Amino acid sequence: MPELPEVETTINDLKPHLTGLRIKSVEVLAPKTIETPSAAEFAAGLKDRTIIRLSRRGKHLLFTLDDHRVLIIHLRMTGSLLIKKASEAPDKFVRVIIRFADGTLLHFRDVRRFGRMWLVEDEAAVVGKLGVEPFSPEFTPAFLKGLLKGRQTPIKSLLLNQTLIAGIGNMYADEALHHARLHPLLPAGGLNKAEISALHEAILHVLSKGIKNKGASTDTYFRPSGSKGSAHLEFQVAHRKGQPCSCGCVIERITVQQRGTFFCPHCQPLSKR
Repeated sequence: MPELPEVETTINDLKPHLTGLRIKSVEVLAPKTIETPSAAEFAAGLKDRTIIRLSRRGKHLLFTLDDHRVLIIHLRMTGSLLIKKASEAPDKFVRVIIRFADGTLLHFRDVRRFGRMWLVEDEAAVVGKLGVEPFSPEFTPAFLKGLLKGRQTPIKSLLLNQTLIAGIGNMYADEALHHARLHPLLPAGGLNKAEISALHEAILHVLSKGIKNKGASTDTYFRPSGSKGSAHLEFQVAHRKGQPCSCGCVIERITVQQRGTFFCPHCQPLSKR
């Protein structure tokens, strides 16, 4: 699933191509992709609009238009946004095509059809309940301590809660916990000051590294150019069951909150405190 680094990479890649472009037409090939309004209203509402700003909120891509409405895209599990030429035909997994006045095409490719699009007056209607952004000034060790206080849920589950911290998904949660040397089943509220500080640093480290490496193409994620990111090539535990950790111990897989979770039992022991 594309997470914060993949979405940030997509936004950064799209900005030089789409900022200031006028939308000529929209073709919705899979109407269920459009969450609101109707597919017909969505296409009509985007026609002749100009994209003035591209940004990210959590795992959502935000395209602010010249009429102040916002096109919001959530890639979900298998979505990618691809820049194409007018001569390039869509493959069978393309669900929406946005055509621009200069001839540029934007294909929304989504193998499993879980991705969604919205055209809204107020972005808060879609992203208003998301939690703190990890790279915001607000996200400090003290702030993280406040989020964890009194919570008995496993720390891995807390990191996946988008209403608390926006943008961290399964892969980067596993990587952050390994970097901080924390077992994914540790109760969130039981972390001490040093562990909280280590986790805070680990979150920023793995997300920054993921962005630097242009996201992780573990399955169906592609950059807008069609190229792959390389973040997954440097993963320490995520998607590496049965392979050796840097310490030599074999990486294991368990299930936390119905999500496959990878960790090193030597580097991340489950303490009995």
